[in-house]
Amino acid sequence: MSNIIYPTTNLKATETLTIERGDGAYVYDNEGNQYLEGLAGLWCTSLGYNNRELIDTAAEQMGKLSYSHMFGGKTHQVGMDLADKLTAMVPVENAKVFFGNSGSDANDSHVKMLRYYFNAIGKPEKFKIIARERSYHGVTVASACLTGLPPNHTNFDLPFDALGILRTDAPHYFRGALPGESEDQFVDRIVNNLEQLILQEGADTIAAFIAEPITGASGVIVPPKGYYEKVQAVLNKYDILFWADEVITGFGRTGNDFGCTTVGIEKPAMMTLAKQLSSAYMPISASVIRGDMYEAMIEPSTKVGVFGHGYTYSGHPVAAAVSLKTLEIYERDNIFGHAAKVGEYMQKRLGEFRDHPLVGEVRGAGMIGAVEMVSDKKTGAGFDGGAVGYFAMQACQNHGMITRAVAGNSLAFCPPLIVTEAQIDEMVEKLAKALDETLDFVTREGLIAA
Repeated sequence: MSNIIYPTTNLKATETLTIERGDGAYVYDNEGNQYLEGLAGLWCTSLGYNNRELIDTAAEQMGKLSYSHMFGGKTHQVGMDLADKLTAMVPVENAKVFFGNSGSDANDSHVKMLRYYFNAIGKPEKFKIIARERSYHGVTVASACLTGLPPNHTNFDLPFDALGILRTDAPHYFRGALPGESEDQFVDRIVNNLEQLILQEGADTIAAFIAEPITGASGVIVPPKGYYEKVQAVLNKYDILFWADEVITGFGRTGNDFGCTTVGIEKPAMMTLAKQLSSAYMPISASVIRGDMYEAMIEPSTKVGVFGHGYTYSGHPVAAAVSLKTLEIYERDNIFGHAAKVGEYMQKRLGEFRDHPLVGEVRGAGMIGAVEMVSDKKTGAGFDGGAVGYFAMQACQNHGMITRAVAGNSLAFCPPLIVTEAQIDEMVEKLAKALDETLDFVTREGLIAA
């Protein structure tokens, strides 16, 4: 055992698989076994492994300028070029970009910039943020407070109240609907709950509402149609900013440029980007804000003498160069179009499991999806704990596919955007074997309804 404290891991079950190399949509362990990468690493290796263009770009940039910071007015061209490219892509008006290293720190930066902005315009009381149950926005102190998953909270004593974090319903019809409630009725009820929360807290105290267009770690929740339109209407009514966390859904994952496009989120005031921004070849994130928010921050920073926020590696030139090349490949090779086409096929193939006796729901969009396992197919009752999800995840791995159990007992799928339909067939074949083995397991253990 090494001396690593492992991230998001049962600390009694470490070092169970050692990945040694990757190529295309596959990774290989230290014993030479091949695995189809069914989760694109952690929802991030969009262009797969061993992409020589990205590797050569990193090497070339290292030889030219391996590092330069952006403090105190210093800059470099590759960072400015990346910011300009992103502002041309995102649906944020007159966008301005702050660079970081991960989705977590990008969301932390947003929390700070929100406060800076509202202080700048004379509304210091407007600092609260509405986040959703079963959301995931990171694990740094502020972003973990935004996250709505108990394992990311337990034992950490997070300062929810101090940060003004409010919580509203997850838009998951399968798990959240009342008996006999239609999707439209469900949406109306939870949007009304959102409005009542705003009225209870006072709209003049609430800065923003944060949401993943389609969630990831909380189970790939795809909200019912009409949800975002009604949410945006409420937020506009009370002058609350929409903050889109596109860390997972950005750059083709849902079959469009951004998840906002897929689900009908129009002109968010803020966007969080990371992961597929560089196809995960280099750590980089982007906190994007509306131009008027940035403009309001200029004079206060002048009075202080500095905008007192930034990281050593903000706008790292190697990460910026790799990201620029990644965006170039997306455009040149029509990766988003490919993802839309193969994603439609993936959703169709995953949908074939709806009749499986262990499956309660199949959901997703584009090249992200989930299969939720249930103990009673008639009632939709789930399994207690996460043992069944863990068993199914390990069964997939035993058959040569890496995936992840999320939200307890849902298997998530998020392969590299470059996968072929034949590789989707391979993914489905391995999943079928794993689900059948899991069904045998829960039957033997008496965990499933007869």
